[in-house]
Amino acid sequence: MNRLSLTLSRGVAQVTGAALGPYQSAVIRIGFAGTWLLFLLREFPHRQELYGPSGPWGWNLAKQLTDDNQAFTALLWSDGRLWFEICYALAVLASAALVLGWRTRTSSLLFMVGVLSLQNRSVFVGDGGDNVLHLMSIYLVFTRCGQVWSLDARRAVRAAAARARGERVPADLVGPVLWAVLGLALGTAALTGRFHATEWLIPALLWTAWAGLGLWWVVERRAARREPRILLDVVANVLHNGALVVIMAEACLIYATAGWYKVQGSRWQDGTAVYYPLHLDYFSPWPGLADLMSSSGTIMMIAAYGTVMVQVAFPFTLFNRRVKNVLLVVMMAEHAVIAVVLGLPFFSLAMIAADAVFLPTSFLRRLGDLAARARGRLAGGAGHEVPAPRPTEESTADHVGFTA
Repeated sequence: MNRLSLTLSRGVAQVTGAALGPYQSAVIRIGFAGTWLLFLLREFPHRQELYGPSGPWGWNLAKQLTDDNQAFTALLWSDGRLWFEICYALAVLASAALVLGWRTRTSSLLFMVGVLSLQNRSVFVGDGGDNVLHLMSIYLVFTRCGQVWSLDARRAVRAAAARARGERVPADLVGPVLWAVLGLALGTAALTGRFHATEWLIPALLWTAWAGLGLWWVVERRAARREPRILLDVVANVLHNGALVVIMAEACLIYATAGWYKVQGSRWQDGTAVYYPLHLDYFSPWPGLADLMSSSGTIMMIAAYGTVMVQVAFPFTLFNRRVKNVLLVVMMAEHAVIAVVLGLPFFSLAMIAADAVFLPTSFLRRLGDLAARARGRLAGGAGHEVPAPRPTEESTADHVGFTA
């Protein structure tokens, strides 16, 4: 009984005492925000046809659909072209800010609003990766994904170094300004009736996050005792760790359902399923490459059976580090091939970003060190770069045996 109590107390301490998986949460932040940013930039010339007033899915049709399915989208607050351009530009800026890790808590909220607004405006635009981005944009709001590899982390390190030298750190003005602007926008939308009674979830999340950011600032700046700050840290850590587990479970669910659904298909059973998409014009950006691959029946059979086996097996191999790491390499390579051969780059990037949550912490640290050294060489050694913080906490994946 004492051993069980000790184990439970250690588990509670790990979950509440630190935001686990700092490198994994950082890489999925960069991966998902970067994927959405690249998509928005690539489709910038066609934005009006995809999501704007010039599209075949008109404003009235979108309005009827969202009234029925209770989906949130700020694009339907007005049918004017100017409002659409403002929303599209804000979606681009929020994605870029999240990639860089600038004001991560606020930028993650704006990133979610941008993803939901555009995707729910035209639900028939997408290739499968949009569904992953849709879900992950919500989950990222609950994570503390700016602990490393972010401008927020660099600013925190510089502030800590300045305090250690006895220097005075100037008060942060950007955070309160962003908080005030966000509150003004939410209040205006609420008072003008932009939020419908049926779409309560996203407005409630935005208001709760806004109130939480304000409370965090007050406690951090004004509270004389440390207990309120410790309590807020515990709540934030629990939310972060829970969201990271949900992201892992979501990735496993995607592969498990896809694999078991394929098992039921006759084309996957006889090994010819991969052959047919290679001969569709829509999925053949490189016809010569598709013909070369499909000319071998052995390659087609290996690709079909291998895809099914990897997708079905992956959730069951997570507690075997070596097998899990091998399957991660195989799946990421498969998505890279899909991106080139089938012309689905953003679907593949979204899935690779989801896979990255299972990458070993040691590998991500080495990758970050290599990137830092490459950046230093490119900078020519000019100036002194403040090193990124190196959290001592293990990742969530480490604690369940996912990493090497």
